[in-house]
Amino acid sequence: MLALTNLQASYGASQVLFDVNLAVPDGKIVTLLGRNGMGKTTTVRAIMGLVPTTEGLHFDGVRISAAPPEAIARRGIGLVPEGRMVFPTLTVRENLVATAANRARRVEPWTEPRIYRLFPRLEERAKQYAGTLSGGEQQMLAIGRALMTNPKLLILDEATEGLAPIVRREIWHCIRTLRQQGQSILLIDKNMATLKRLADHHYILEKGRTVWSGDSAALARDAASIERYIGL
Repeated sequence: MLALTNLQASYGASQVLFDVNLAVPDGKIVTLLGRNGMGKTTTVRAIMGLVPTTEGLHFDGVRISAAPPEAIARRGIGLVPEGRMVFPTLTVRENLVATAANRARRVEPWTEPRIYRLFPRLEERAKQYAGTLSGGEQQMLAIGRALMTNPKLLILDEATEGLAPIVRREIWHCIRTLRQQGQSILLIDKNMATLKRLADHHYILEKGRTVWSGDSAALARDAASIERYIGL
């Protein structure tokens, strides 16, 4: 579904991605790991067309390296950005409705009632302004807003960062539910214990390069050598 091959990207004259290789197959959960500042969020921005890239970025078999952000989103990539970035002066319901589109032409599309079944707390706060929600509630809303685009691929950048343990459990439960429903997901997070149980494949970035990839069994088996990359 998503394929990055020898991807490079720059901010102006400063090159930040040098050789990123990554693939997200249909219906799988793939993680992007690495310490802070190694290029994970820049890779996400490159995928979404927010950073100029070289050749090597394809989605559903189509080259999207030079496509504008809105065209990439319309192809079916939904983003939950780092920091959530909900619309603070819109209500929960308005945030959800603002992005609604059945881009993947799903038989059972994501709708407002279906989002509320996934996150009952959002229904309780449907008329509340998003800027007044807690951090955990805003993350639920950011996920719900991305799902309302009915994406083929969902990207979550720092899925549970800064959240209370009880809220993290709700987010992980949501991701497990999406996995069971066949949603393709690219996931960035630091909770290695959960990621090893949840994801199908993992990639590690260091200084803008893919330096390791493997499944969860390999991640556990190579823990000693991987420690220098992600500080396990």
